[in-house]
Amino acid sequence: MKKQTLLIIYLFFGGLYLLNAQTLIKGTVKDINNEPLPGANIVEKGTSNGTSTDFNGEFSLNVNTDGTLIVSFSGFETQEIPINGKTNFNIVLKEGLELDEVVIVGSRNPKRTAIDTPVPVDIIDVGDLATKNGKVEVNDILQYAAPSFNATKQSGSDGADHIVPASLRGLGPDQTLVLINGKRRHQSSLVNIFGTRGRGNSGTDLNAIPSAAIKRIEVLRDGASAQYGSDAIAGVINIVLKDNTDGVSGSVGYGAYSTAIGSGWAEATGETLYNVEGKNRLDGEDKSFDGGTFKLDLNYGAKLNDKGGFVNFTTELLSKERTLRPGFSWRKGYGSAAIDGFNFMVNASLPINDNTEVYAFGGRNYRDTDAYAFSRDSFDEGDNRSVPSIHPNGFTPRITSNITDISVSTGIKHKLENGWEIDFNNTYGENKFHYFIKDSNNASLKDASPIDFNAGGHSLSQNTTGLDFNKYLEDLMSGVNLAFGLEYRTENFIIFAGEEASYGLYDDNGVLMTNPAVQPVAVDSNGDELPGGSQGFPGYGPDNEVDRSRSNVGLYFDSEFNFTEKFLVGAAVRFEDYSDFGSTFNFKLASRFKASDNLTLRGSISSGFRAPSLAQLYYNLKFTNIVNGESLPSLLSANNSTVTRAFGIEQLKEETAFNASLGFTYKIGGFTATIDAYSITVDDRIILTDNFDASGLNLGVDAAQFFANGVDTKTQGLDIVLNYKKSFEDHRIDIGLVGNFNDTEIEKIKNGNLNKFTFFSPFSEAYLKAAAPDHKFGLNLGYGYKKFNVSLNLTKFSEVELFDFQWVQYSPANESEALNFDTDEDGTGDTNLYKAGNDVYKSAITTDLSLSYAFTDKITFTIGGNNIFNVYPTPQFDGWTDQGGLADSVQMGSDGAYFFTRLGFKL
Repeated sequence: MKKQTLLIIYLFFGGLYLLNAQTLIKGTVKDINNEPLPGANIVEKGTSNGTSTDFNGEFSLNVNTDGTLIVSFSGFETQEIPINGKTNFNIVLKEGLELDEVVIVGSRNPKRTAIDTPVPVDIIDVGDLATKNGKVEVNDILQYAAPSFNATKQSGSDGADHIVPASLRGLGPDQTLVLINGKRRHQSSLVNIFGTRGRGNSGTDLNAIPSAAIKRIEVLRDGASAQYGSDAIAGVINIVLKDNTDGVSGSVGYGAYSTAIGSGWAEATGETLYNVEGKNRLDGEDKSFDGGTFKLDLNYGAKLNDKGGFVNFTTELLSKERTLRPGFSWRKGYGSAAIDGFNFMVNASLPINDNTEVYAFGGRNYRDTDAYAFSRDSFDEGDNRSVPSIHPNGFTPRITSNITDISVSTGIKHKLENGWEIDFNNTYGENKFHYFIKDSNNASLKDASPIDFNAGGHSLSQNTTGLDFNKYLEDLMSGVNLAFGLEYRTENFIIFAGEEASYGLYDDNGVLMTNPAVQPVAVDSNGDELPGGSQGFPGYGPDNEVDRSRSNVGLYFDSEFNFTEKFLVGAAVRFEDYSDFGSTFNFKLASRFKASDNLTLRGSISSGFRAPSLAQLYYNLKFTNIVNGESLPSLLSANNSTVTRAFGIEQLKEETAFNASLGFTYKIGGFTATIDAYSITVDDRIILTDNFDASGLNLGVDAAQFFANGVDTKTQGLDIVLNYKKSFEDHRIDIGLVGNFNDTEIEKIKNGNLNKFTFFSPFSEAYLKAAAPDHKFGLNLGYGYKKFNVSLNLTKFSEVELFDFQWVQYSPANESEALNFDTDEDGTGDTNLYKAGNDVYKSAITTDLSLSYAFTDKITFTIGGNNIFNVYPTPQFDGWTDQGGLADSVQMGSDGAYFFTRLGFKL
């Protein structure tokens, strides 16, 4: 009993002593240019006691007076600072090269920062951008932050209204590889088939990743197939998830688009228009603002142990109403889709000991989307796609979808006694796209037709298992990094059927057509045959169903040799073998030379490839295409079908590429500059052909399209990134200029014996070239004073030219020009022919402005607007485009000015 009493007294007074030995310290963390470092981590060594700096780089923390502070920030050297009874600290961090602070993508060297890489890499702080603008999706953030990234929302493009195709360096959406924490991300199951950027391509759905879960985005603007495999022709986008452990943070925001677009549209076209200035809207409402967008995100991070273990959770709720912009009677619903979505993401790491770490990350994204299709006139106006008793005044069908995106990645890292680091990982991802068509009808069912349809859909799953070995040899030359590994990947593509009424054609008795020889097709009161399937988007039927898989194995070797402190050479080779088309071998050479402490020269050459996607190989659908304002029953035939072979289209093979880049980086004080020129040739590029006459095939369609290795292209350009940061007293200045010049030329159309203008028309050529404007420049100006910050961003888009279906008579100026228009391919130039009209969208500048005020280190309020002067793509044409709106979805998109408020908080 006496011992227990003494123990209690000891613990009591010992606890009081420990309490009395603690003190409150305060301080700031800045870089060598006196720039504050918000979000720097301050931890009392040997404990879980810690905090992070606020927006001004300031912190406060209760610590033991004889303890030690560990101060760290991404991209800077970590410092250990004894407290020694001090209460005020002014800490300056120098740029550093720690393993957890380096660029993950573009180099497997653990001693590499962005400015030090032999190839261009952009580091985009998503958290910082989120406090300055109202952009809620990853595509929108990258559109204005990365010099050669382009993505705009579509309208009237079926699935592309719901999953936005994106482009890097003017190439296709499927020619950019996406990684999460350095691991391959699965693609979307959607293949873009209508008048949209990325036509004929499948890309990765970046908007399925909640922006609130992202720590930073690394954009490697260089070919990297030899390092990472298929899809990396244009470059690599690596999304690094948050790993902070400082409790709960989040934001809530709301914004809306102005419907003001200016008068005179109807007078200019001579037709009745809908949705002008918020009037005569399809939804029957008058609105000054639409597209109301609400977003709530929460992030929670916690430590798992004292060895750096953590778990970080993110949830994101997004609700966006549709927008409506000027459209004609046949396109009353022109505007971007509505979205209701919920995202969930987890990132975790648990070091077991000093040499072994177990990690996992993944999440689920669900979106319920709603977009208008092309309008159908009433039966009285001659459109027998409309059932008079159901839609007496015609109708505008809605294409809605449920999109589910899931992913999970788990792995273990271990460091051997000899210094080799091993990373064993398995990543699974799946995208499912399910169509539901509403406010429609199946005309062949007449009065018995439903108005809502389950139209089926498609899914794509991918499983990747990788084993990577890496070692940095500090004592060899001036540092050598060696890496090698293998990867095994399986993919599965599925098309599943919808309900019968969504795809079926019925006879006069309301029975599904199965034997045309004995079943008369349902006809209208004029005796004309009625079309089947749900209008707006026909459902997938049993004949469309697909369940196809493939596998591939890849082996790679990646290295970097620092021959001296100034001269580096990197080399990589990769071999891949696919189960469905064979093998490929690729290489990469890159070099960097430090001409001085401030100037670095760099360049690279590499070969590349992209395997045809399973969707391009097996996707098939009967649908109604809108050409020249008229409906055209069409078939997209699978690449392996007899119909495809009958037209002379060969089996798809891989695209091959050659990349070359040359550039320099310069850094002095708070100024940095990177300028890089590039050239990318792609042979056997996969395209979606134009419409071939299929009316004589007894397939119930008038036209057929195919995927084909149809063109060779060459893309050349220049990326420019300039930044200047300066802090003095309580003032902060941040000036940035990002720009891109880009030009894509079609060097050869590989039509074989098929008519070139049917195989790949000038219309399709223009869409391929318009994946990116000829140039795009962004000037970003930031100013901060104490708790106040203002951000001004000006973005200039070059002129964009597209073709439409307004055919005008044309006479070539000379014989040489006439030979370019040999439409019947008889070897002689045509001198009296028709060509497509062109739609020219003038160069334009958009302006974004935001103002933020930090009431406390835990609450920040932001108000602002994007495209505040309400700039639209400016068309010069005779009344309409293939998209159906007066402002096609090029350059800055066609939604106009967006105004928002946002409240950021920490708990």
